[in-house]
Amino acid sequence: MLGTKRPWPPRPSLSLGLPLALTLLALRAGWAQEGTEPVLLEGECLVVCEPGRAAAGGPGGAALGEAPPGRVAFAAVRSHHHEPAGEISNGTSGAIYFDQVLVNEGGGFDRTSGSFVAPVRGVYSFRFHVVKVYNRQTVQVSLMLNTWPVVSAFANDPDVTREAATSSVLLPLDPGDRVSLRLRRGNLLGGWKYSSFSGFLIFPL
Repeated sequence: MLGTKRPWPPRPSLSLGLPLALTLLALRAGWAQEGTEPVLLEGECLVVCEPGRAAAGGPGGAALGEAPPGRVAFAAVRSHHHEPAGEISNGTSGAIYFDQVLVNEGGGFDRTSGSFVAPVRGVYSFRFHVVKVYNRQTVQVSLMLNTWPVVSAFANDPDVTREAATSSVLLPLDPGDRVSLRLRRGNLLGGWKYSSFSGFLIFPL
């Protein structure tokens, strides 16, 4: 009918062939996008590249099959009871050392100081298991965030030859935050073989 405005771009008709209908739909989608130029594969699909969009695979942009960025984990154990020469004595409020490092992904664990230093900002999980041997006094072990005791565990049964102070915690850390174990009460003069300290990054922030 004369005088009637036809919409542009025209809507595809059911009578149109499939390739032509797909092409028209692709053109409509392209015109609806402001500031982007669609790449048209005729009769098959439309691919629109959005500036600044991360690569597929996650928020960090890791491609499929690649290791995610910010992978951090450590595990250390005590392989003998008594301290070798050069280690600081474990007394009241003394640091607890671990001589064998099993995992140190990301390089955050320092065996010399027995502490973990966060390389990236994120939420971390920590767990410790400190064994006292032939020791009838109460032992209190605290997990320290820098100089602040976060959680503590006790081993205080006088009738067992081996007992462990065990605990775990989740912590949000900033780069450079230091996590370590300290004796807040008692001593480990009988040794602490089979003790362990571990942690890992759950997700970055």
